Amino acid sequence: MTVPRAGEGARHQGHGLRRDLDLLEALASAEAQRAGGLGVVRIAGLTGREKSQVSRALKALAEEGVVERDPDTLEYRLGWRLFSLVARTAEDRLLRAAEPVMHALAADLEETSHLCVLRDQEVLTLLSVSGHSFRVPGWEGRRVPAHCTSAGRALLLDASPDELYVRFPRLEGDFPLSEVHSLPQLWAKIQECRRDGYARVREEFETGLVGVSAPIRDFRGRVVAALNISAPAERLGHRLGEAGEVTATAAAKVSAHLGWEPSTPRPPATPPT
Repeated sequence: MTVPRAGEGARHQGHGLRRDLDLLEALASAEAQRAGGLGVVRIAGLTGREKSQVSRALKALAEEGVVERDPDTLEYRLGWRLFSLVARTAEDRLLRAAEPVMHALAADLEETSHLCVLRDQEVLTLLSVSGHSFRVPGWEGRRVPAHCTSAGRALLLDASPDELYVRFPRLEGDFPLSEVHSLPQLWAKIQECRRDGYARVREEFETGLVGVSAPIRDFRGRVVAALNISAPAERLGHRLGEAGEVTATAAAKVSAHLGWEPSTPRPPATPPT
């Protein structure tokens, strides 16, 4: 019997992992994304491996949810478990990058700061950090409408008119004080945010509540979150411009931690009618 030498098993496992990563790279390629998946023969050609080896490896990965196979075309694509892991990792990195900046922002403005993300037509607060004795209770995990909040408008900063139409087939909710009751009005508010670098809202969502928000971008330049400051109008209403600029600077710091490097902004698309 041949006894494996020390480290041989680890090297074999590492080689197997690299081969599996090659398969995932092929399924993440532009060709696979355009086609919606790739067959075993094509994946074998792209990775330079035997078709039978590729078939066995993909079957094992499919059993773990890392890839999935279309029952009709029999082609493979990246699976739900891989996307779930990536989503959780990205959100964790966002939280770790944002929290220290949020503490400094809250202390600077002496108001509570919030980290928000977009969920369908609503804004979800992931984290709230207070810088003084006044704490806004119950915001973490709370959802609010996107169209009448500063965080929502900041999160929609890069949306095209077509994307707004798809996301908001109609603007729902009873917010009589809101300045947005149509998509053209929402588009105009988003363009104000683009111009200023932050969005501001005066008592549109809730009487007596004002707020400012600025977008956070990832390494691709996509808006993935927003930093928000919300407070009673009597405390913050007279300094929304100052608060907006400070919040925009803080959001840019978080974006830098996520790998974003500012570039020349794209011209806005044609507004909706």
